Amino acid sequence: MSDLMDGFWRLPPVARTLSAVVFVTSVGVYTQLIPGHLLGMHSSLIFTFPPQIWRIFSNFLITRPQLGMLFDTYFVYTYTRSLELDNPRFSKREDLVWYFIFVCSAITALCTYLFRGGFLLSTLIVALCRTATQDQRGMKAQVFFLTIPAQLMPFAMLLMTLVLEGPGRFLQELCALPVAHLYDFLTRIYPSFTGGRNLLPTPAFLSRIVNTTREIRRSYGTLIRPPAAPSSGQTTGASTGSGPLPESWRSRGPGRRLGD
Repeated sequence: MSDLMDGFWRLPPVARTLSAVVFVTSVGVYTQLIPGHLLGMHSSLIFTFPPQIWRIFSNFLITRPQLGMLFDTYFVYTYTRSLELDNPRFSKREDLVWYFIFVCSAITALCTYLFRGGFLLSTLIVALCRTATQDQRGMKAQVFFLTIPAQLMPFAMLLMTLVLEGPGRFLQELCALPVAHLYDFLTRIYPSFTGGRNLLPTPAFLSRIVNTTREIRRSYGTLIRPPAAPSSGQTTGASTGSGPLPESWRSRGPGRRLGD
């Protein structure tokens, strides 16, 4: 048991936390330990008094029943882990948290307007898949016995939904594509092609809340962030403390490597 928990705590923090909450909440709802009617998105209940604001995000915590609890949890973990570890756009944890806030809010608004809400985790999974696979061109993905380009994976998921669950769920999940593309346009496409700034920057308060650690484990190694620069003192590399070098050497600036 201790080995299992040690393995769990070694997983990427955002991916492990989100997938664990999704799985535990879904088990609680399907075993009737948690009243599911309190978690679904219903626009009429958002504007009641007191407003049930939590429904904007709690509707993303319920998987589909039976095997859906395993598959949906697996997809949530897999694509969140891909963004957290392998995508340079989310080098800081607060960037990934901000992505979830924006995408979940946009999906909730769009699906509530078109379909009056419901449980939208499967739509979020398609959005995660689309964002994660946009930077995987040239890579391959496996769908049952078929091998397809990785960037086509969200469309394969939509096709399976259409075949297995019908047009209603398919149209709901289709809302994930414009939301994922909107995030990509605001944060990458517009700044890249116009030379402008990111139109959806991560709010500064998230950095203070999330408190990003200096050490980040990635699939290709461990990234250690340098400590923050001091607010006062020398910025040229000179040190005011004692050391093995003569004083005249320690006051000559930051120094240069051979060949610079």
